[in-house]
Amino acid sequence: MAGLTSQGIGSGLDVAGLVAKLVAAEKAPRQSQITRAQTSTVTTISALANLKGAMGAFNDSLASLKTVDVFSARAVTASAPEFFTASATNAAVAGSYDIQIGNLASAHQLASDPFASGASQVVGTGTLSVSVGTKTFSVAVDDNHQTLAQIRDAINQATDNKDIVRATIVNASDGAHLVLSAQAAGSANRIVVAQSGGNGGLSSLEYNAGLTTNYTQNHDALDAVVYVAGFEHHSTTNTFENAVDGVTITLLKDDAGTEDDGVATHTLTVAKDTSGAIARIKKFADAYSDLAQQIASLRSYDPETKKAGPLLGDAMLRGIESELRNKLTSAVSGLAGDYQSLASVGITTQKDGSLKVDSAKLDKALAADFDGVAQLFGSTNGVATRLAGSLDAALATDAQINTRTKTLNAKSVSLQKEQAALETRMAEVAKRYNAQFNALDSLLSNLSSQSSFLTQQLTNISKIGDK
Repeated sequence: MAGLTSQGIGSGLDVAGLVAKLVAAEKAPRQSQITRAQTSTVTTISALANLKGAMGAFNDSLASLKTVDVFSARAVTASAPEFFTASATNAAVAGSYDIQIGNLASAHQLASDPFASGASQVVGTGTLSVSVGTKTFSVAVDDNHQTLAQIRDAINQATDNKDIVRATIVNASDGAHLVLSAQAAGSANRIVVAQSGGNGGLSSLEYNAGLTTNYTQNHDALDAVVYVAGFEHHSTTNTFENAVDGVTITLLKDDAGTEDDGVATHTLTVAKDTSGAIARIKKFADAYSDLAQQIASLRSYDPETKKAGPLLGDAMLRGIESELRNKLTSAVSGLAGDYQSLASVGITTQKDGSLKVDSAKLDKALAADFDGVAQLFGSTNGVATRLAGSLDAALATDAQINTRTKTLNAKSVSLQKEQAALETRMAEVAKRYNAQFNALDSLLSNLSSQSSFLTQQLTNISKIGDK
């Protein structure tokens, strides 16, 4: 016992150390099983998540390729983008069109004659009727609300004035001016102001072009005018839809031009969106390469380090990889022309599984047969269409990746519970060992005391004999 260090009450036994070692020895086999199982489970869950993410990203890249319609997008070029812009649907036919800008749309704006006493000047009572085009509302002006400022407020607050006209007051050296601004542009939306009843003072606010002259016209009510291929088009806004089928033209500013007739001629070009198609195809190739790299990492094995990927030898992963390669590389049946496989348009598979795009060959294919390349990707059996079908199935809620992940998550939770149960059981084991060793410690302490007593008595007896 002399070699044992103390934590025991009197025996010198290291009770805590002995208990810890015994509990650790008893716990180790099951703890090792749980740890291995949890590590494997978590690693596989992470691997499946990475695989699913890469598959999802690749599937997203197919959205802009998996139908022929998405290849029908049109690229529109305005020769003078500072003056007009344009966009086109796939209904637009490729071609070039002369564009001449007559004028932009303008909303009618009037400024009244001056009221020398300013916004507080009393104008009069009665009823003002304000019209813009076919829309009309009325304002009653009584004795308590007949100043210019109050009339302005009454116009703006009128219940029936729903974005018809806005009234403001502008102060100048000659007095206050009531400014009326129509909220809709176009030649049909001219402002008319009439008055009736009251004391007649509101007549100073009447306006009807050619009949009354109480206002100065700041802006005329004008339609936007554009000439497309020589034909005149009008709009109450600066936007023209279907002046050319499928094309929307938006005017940005007037262009007086420098030609003899005072109107400059610009060019609107509608073409197939070749650059957009190339960008989408390259995005598709990059996304597939990322997926191929992810799959290769998951099934990898390094003989030097003997380190294996988390899904090495996994049958599900092999099945996914095999199907995607088959959908990717096999020719598309039923197509006429020269472009029936990705390789025919310059997209080839490399040794590492990634895709390489030969830009020159792809450009040439699109220039030679744009619709044929569209069919290669987006027809019923096209490359993008069939790949998207496979990925949609593999990523479905009830597909193997998701059901397997769900099962692994449930297993992880179960292992966490097993770990908690093991900790509880080991706590009970430690408690039992502590009780046993404390009892032993107490017994050894008593025996030590008795041994000391007997030794003392024997020594005393020996001393008595010597006398």
